[in-house]
This record gives sequence, C-alpha cells and structure tokens, in this order.
Amino acid sequence: MTKIYNPEKLSSESISSVKNLCNALDLSVLELQEALALTPPQRYVRKPVEKNDGSFRYVYKPHFLIRRFQRRINKRIFKGDFGSLIGWPDYLFGSIPNFINDDGEVVVKDYVHCAGRHCGAKSLIKIDIQNFFDNVHSEIVKDIFGQFFHFPDDVSVVLTDLCTHEGHLVQGGLSSSYLASLALFDVEGEVVRRLEQKGLTYTRMVDDITVSSKVHNYSYDFAYKIIEDMLLGKNLPINLNKTTVQRMSSSSLEVHGLRITFDQPRLPAKEVGRIRAAVKRVELLAQEPNYRTSHAYRKDYNRCMGRANKLLRVKHPQHEKLVIRLLRIRPLPSRKDLERAEVMISRLEKDSVTNKRSTYWYWKRFYRAQERINIIKRTFYHQAKDFRERLRDIRPFYE
Repeated sequence: MTKIYNPEKLSSESISSVKNLCNALDLSVLELQEALALTPPQRYVRKPVEKNDGSFRYVYKPHFLIRRFQRRINKRIFKGDFGSLIGWPDYLFGSIPNFINDDGEVVVKDYVHCAGRHCGAKSLIKIDIQNFFDNVHSEIVKDIFGQFFHFPDDVSVVLTDLCTHEGHLVQGGLSSSYLASLALFDVEGEVVRRLEQKGLTYTRMVDDITVSSKVHNYSYDFAYKIIEDMLLGKNLPINLNKTTVQRMSSSSLEVHGLRITFDQPRLPAKEVGRIRAAVKRVELLAQEPNYRTSHAYRKDYNRCMGRANKLLRVKHPQHEKLVIRLLRIRPLPSRKDLERAEVMISRLEKDSVTNKRSTYWYWKRFYRAQERINIIKRTFYHQAKDFRERLRDIRPFYE
C-alpha cells in the first residue's frame, strides 16, 4: 500500500452550485435560507464545562437546523454513504472514522492506536495547539472546501458559514472534528516526511502533536522549529505551558495517558488501581437498601463501567474480572421507570404519525426509550416485552 502524507479526496465528483449542494444534502433551499438567516445567538447555545484542573472550556449546542445540515455534511461529504470520501494518512487520529485499507485491514483511529505509534520510544516532545477550535478560522475552513474538496467559491462560502460560528470552529459542532483534522491538509505531510527522514515518529490527535525518537538524548530543536513554522503559517499558536520534552528515566513515557515503553500501550498502574477502587465503591453502594433502583446509582454505575472498559482497550488482564463483578450489581428498575417509559413511548407514538420519524431528536428519544426498557426487563419482564412491541411499530426513519 502506497503511503500518503497529506489527506486525499477519494472521489472525483464535485458540487457545482448551491442548489446542487442542497440536492446532495437532501435538504431544501428554503431550509438552507432559514439556517443561514439565524443570528449567532440563535445558532449556538454556549455551555461551560469544568476541566480536571478546575478551569473551564466551552462547548456549543447547535440549533436543530444547523445540526441537521452539519450531520448531512458529515454523512454526504466527509464520510460518504458507501465508505469514506477521504483517504487519511496514518499519523492523524481522533474523531476520524475507522476504515478498511487496500490490504483489507481495519485501520483504527482512536487514542490507543495513536499512542501505539510511539511504543518503544525513549524520548518525545508534546506540542499543544492553543485554543485549537477557536483558532481554526473561517479562512482555513473555506480553504478546506475550496482547495481540498475543489468546490466552487459560492458552495465553499455556504459550507463555511454552516460549519463555523463567529468566524471559527466550535467544540460541539458536528462537523468541527473533521474540519479540525483537515486544518493542516496542505502542509502537514511535508513536515511529517522531513521528520521521518530524521528517524522520528509524528502523530496528531486533534490539537495534540507528539513526536518521538528511539534515542534517549535526542534534541528536538529542529522538530519543534518546523512544526512551529507550520502552525504559525496557519495562525495557530502553540500553548507553551503544555509543550514538554520527556525522556525515559525511572518513570515511563506516556502519550494520551498511556505508557508507551512496551510493545503495546498500557494504562499506568495508578489508573488501574483507581479503576479497581471505583468498582469496589460501586459494590458497596449496591449493598445500600433500594439504592440500585436510584438514578444516582445508575449514573455511578455507568461511569464505572466506562472506566472498566478502558482496560479492554489496552487488553488488560483484569478487564473481564472487573466487568463480571459489575454485571452482578447492575442497576435495577423502579415503578417510576415504568411510568416514565409509558410517557416516552406514548409521545413517540404521537409523533410517529407526523414527519418527525426521520429527525435527530426522534431518533434520540427512541433509543433512550430502548435503553430504559433494557433496564425495566431486569425486573418487569412482561411489561418490557409490551413496551418493546410498541416500539417495533414506530422505528425511526434513517436520514
């Protein structure tokens, strides 16, 4: 398989006009006009989310029309209905769909496989792009649609308008992750090629760049300089506070929270210990009278199961044992779950006779009802069976 250094558009087809864009997205010109007419406060609702260090980042909840267009853009332009429309180079990870390469192998693009690229390294440099989404400005996005996808100017302008907010990408936009991965589509490959000539390994997962070497005392001055030049050429500043050089010593090197001084990425021993402690805590909570039927227990349990499943991602031997312990104490339903399920399904039945069955929110409510029924059947089997039969007749229409 021929190695590619820059992302490649795999389809020779283009979108020649705004009208054809609407046809490609299977949305009307009127809907497009309504979406473009929304004011910035109408387009997104900003919500603060606290980070681990106590600071805050902001995510944006898009208006349903913006969400609809961005979902169609993802499906019809970035992903394609019958396979990826983009050939992704092997150094890009995060928010990129897995795909099957020419050799029939599944290429996984998650953080574990990103860290795996650096396994066996003896030193590395981590470079963080400061406020990445805020600094991916409309000009970069327009270049992606115009120069990478080869869409005409009027189509590129409309797509840029739909995918940005107040002149830049935002966290929460459905198309933001794809556009963030493509932000360096025309310059990153040459930097990677030059670094490979020096025996270095380069990866980028959204805004986190890692370069590693098999040499313990490697000097990263050259690597940092050409990466800095690349980023500044796109007006992307480096976060100096998060840019570090690490060398293997008494402690292991880590990439994306995983140890990489082995053949395969591993979780740090302290994190494995914290996961074991979390499972034990949930086991103790389960012993409290009636607590397994509470919403608080359900939330704690789901969070703990998610952490336990991190062990599976790195093939840790304790994964199966801890999951079995959790499965013994699964959340149980209450009478309130029966009442809530009845309300949820009745509303879906009412909306199913309208044109809402193809909407995102109908789809989301439908699967929330299914999730609740999965819990209900643990105690109320017959009621769950009746609910399931009612849902079978009102399945959503997929867009």
